[in-house]
Order: sequence, then structure tokens, then C-alpha cells
Amino acid sequence: MSEFEFEGRGHLPRALSALRGRVTVAGLGVSGGPAARALHRLGAEVTVVDGADHDRARAQAAELAPLGVTVRLGDGDTLPEGTELVVTTPGWKPSAPLFAAAEAAGVPVWGDVELAWRLRGTSPGGRPPADWLAITGTNGKTTAVKMLAAMLAAAGLRTAAVGNIGVPLVDVVTGHGPYAELDVLAVELSSYQLHWATSVRAHSAAVLNLAPDHLDWHGSMEAYAADKGRIYAGNRVACVYNAADPVTEELVRKADVEEGCRAVGFTLGAPAPGQLGVVDGLLVDRAFVPDPQRTAQELAAVADVQPPAPHNVANALAAAALARAYGVEPAAVREGLRAFRPEPHRIERVAEIGGVTYVDDSKATNTHATEASLAAYDGIVWIAGGLAKGATFDDLVAGAAKRLRAAVLLGRDRALIAEALARQAPDVPVVDIERTDSGAMAAAVAEAARLAREGDTVLLAPACASMDMFTNYNVRGEVFTAAVRELAAGGA
Repeated sequence: MSEFEFEGRGHLPRALSALRGRVTVAGLGVSGGPAARALHRLGAEVTVVDGADHDRARAQAAELAPLGVTVRLGDGDTLPEGTELVVTTPGWKPSAPLFAAAEAAGVPVWGDVELAWRLRGTSPGGRPPADWLAITGTNGKTTAVKMLAAMLAAAGLRTAAVGNIGVPLVDVVTGHGPYAELDVLAVELSSYQLHWATSVRAHSAAVLNLAPDHLDWHGSMEAYAADKGRIYAGNRVACVYNAADPVTEELVRKADVEEGCRAVGFTLGAPAPGQLGVVDGLLVDRAFVPDPQRTAQELAAVADVQPPAPHNVANALAAAALARAYGVEPAAVREGLRAFRPEPHRIERVAEIGGVTYVDDSKATNTHATEASLAAYDGIVWIAGGLAKGATFDDLVAGAAKRLRAAVLLGRDRALIAEALARQAPDVPVVDIERTDSGAMAAAVAEAARLAREGDTVLLAPACASMDMFTNYNVRGEVFTAAVRELAAGGA
């Protein structure tokens, strides 16, 4: 057995503290640097490879150089000679030549999350490792994870929202930065991370929903779902699923969990025994109560969820289920929800101008997220378009047609949405914004304002990625917000 092969389920052998092997880290990004630093601290001989060779990558390489970490830019395909372990950052496709070379050489490949799981318990002070409450899903992960962290904090637990949310787990589990002495982690995991995380065993986990996404990376919907389902492996207390999404329940049925682990559903309707749901405007628990057949526990009001859109209430229920699985009392669930503030560009109310509400949901980068966003309003002037990533829009448009006042389309693949509107909602007026310069969004907002009536909502829910015109969805949302505020100033 080499220093990189582990016995048992996810526990770090003492031998790793004296690691002297050769490790290749695939990719810099958000998690590559922390992984390289952690491995260096353990004594590994670390080489980072990345196909990029731009200013940001060179700056990151310069930060690692004083440690003796070798960074090879412009070549992410070749496996460095003598590599005994590859640690990959999210986003690298399983079909990448580097991984094929590793497989041919018999070299194991771990993801950054797998590395973090293996390093639990190595933080200074020798504290027991923090429990993981893990969340994945096509949409809503960050919101649900932050809701969960707020509930845990309200219960007096030392916690943090970490993982795919932008906080590298390697830093957290090794106690670097502000992450020492935590009791429990609210962990967001992407399908990319789960693909390479074969040993992770969470206390409890949730899959919020599943819809086609990242299929170019996973190869098929079946493979995508299987990677999402890894989050349930080895759960000890609860596997939380979406009762309105049969695929998530099927993933629970297939999961190899610890004896006594429970399946707990969440629903926007009245909950059955063993579920959390909604009754008369209240979030209620019929899972973690003494007599689920006869009693339910009030946790919070729907009005405590901000914004109280249906899909966001579902996020709150999933977070509450994990909190309750960890023993959090109802009062802390309510307090956490009241303290939670959504991230920018997620159904964010920007302004009301002339009786028309302007809402920024730039984070709705796929049809599943946009479907939920459109369902939250009536009388919608819809601003959409961007990079479709292979998506089709007929089902989305058909489901929302009765709520659409008009549509304003921009971005590279806007014609695909226009064609779906022509087929499924031919009476809905459509404005095509051909320009792609920095003024395109302002033009879209101006057209939307012209089309909207008092009581309507102008909703930016693009159903597409942003990178054809913007750096990311955050920038797209910021440009929309700026255009709305300029409109409001002009009307003052």
C-alpha cells in the first residue's frame, strides 16, 4: 500500500502527516492553491498544472513559488513524471488527457473535496473533525446552504457555509483562516466535486432538485444524477429529498447509508409523516417529532422566508430538515430564516418605478432555475437570453405563457427563445435586442419599461449563461441593476 492509499472509510492515516510523495494538482482556480499549500505543509512534492497562461494564473503561480511548489502553465494534459497522486479542482472533465494518463499509470485521482475529507482532523489543537451537513442540486444550493448555516448559528453552534460556495474545504478542515474550532459545516457540493469524492460520508445530506445541466461534462443525465447521488453515500442520520422530484427520492433508495439513516422528504404541500411541508402559511415538521403519525411541529412562517417564492420556500424546508436532523430546535430554525439574507442576483427586488417592480434573477442561468423564477410572479415582462448551453425552451415558455406580458431578448442564443415563444406563446410581444455592446442591457430595460403596465414585474431571468456578453452572472445582474436605477433617476 502506498502513502496515498487509504484503509477504512475516509479516515486519514497517521502516515500522511509525514507525506513525502509526488502530487500533481490539476488546476489553480479557487481551490487549487489551497490544495497545493495543504499538500506542501504535509511534506508532499507538489506540481500544479494548468492549461491557462494568463495574468491571473501567473500571479497565482508567483504566490506558490516561494513554497517550492512547481507550477506548469499552458500544459494541463501531460502527467508530470513520478506522480503518485492527482488532486483535481472542479471543472476538469473526467475525459481530460491528464486523467487518462493517470489511469494508465495506475495513479489515483481525488477531487479537492475528497482531499479535504481525508484531511479532517489535521487542524491545530487536535479537535475532533466537524460534522458535514451537505447540500447539492441543480439550483438553490448556495441559498439553502446559507439558510442552513444561519439556523445552525442561531442554535449556538460554531459553523460556516463552505465548499462550492467559494470557501475551499481544504482550508476549512485544516483550520486555516477563520475556520478553527468549528462544530458543524454547512457544505455546498457541486456535481463536479461529487464526481471525484468517493469517500465522503456526511452526517446528513440533501439533493434539492435535479434537471438537465452540465451534460457536456457528465456525458448524460444518468451520469449527472449518479454523481449528485454520491452525496447520500454513508449518511448517518438523514437523507433529505424533494418529494416533488422523484429522481431525488430514487437516489435515496439506491444509496448505501448507515443503518438507521432515515429518508426525509420536503414538500410545498401538507407533509406526510416523515416529511417537512407547508400548512396554512407555516413551515411544519412531521419527521423529527415524537409521533409523526399524529403530530407536527411548527418551525416558521412562509413570511419568514425571503423572498417567499415557492422554490425558495423549498430551499428553506430542505435546510430546516438538515438542521432538525442535527438536533436544532424549532426556535432556531425560525430565527435563522429571519436572519438570512439572500445573495445578490437571486430574485432580488431592485426597485419599483411607476407601479412596476424590477427583479434581478441573473443567477437563473438554466431553464430549471428560470421556471421557478417565472412561477413566482404574474404579469411578467421577461428579459432573457445569453448562452443556451444546449438547452431547449419550449417547455419553459409553455409553462409560463399565461404569466408573460412580453419578452425582451438579448445575447447570442436569443433566437432559440424567440422561436420557442413563437411556437408556445404566439400572442406574447417579443423585442429583439441585436446589439451586444455595453449598452445592450440598458436598451433591454428601456424596452421592458415601455411594455410593462402598472402591477407588472420586469424580471431578468435569462435561462442562459452570461459569458457571451458578461464576465459572469454577477456582472450581468449588476449591469441590469445599474440600468434600472438609471431609469428610476430619469423618472424622478
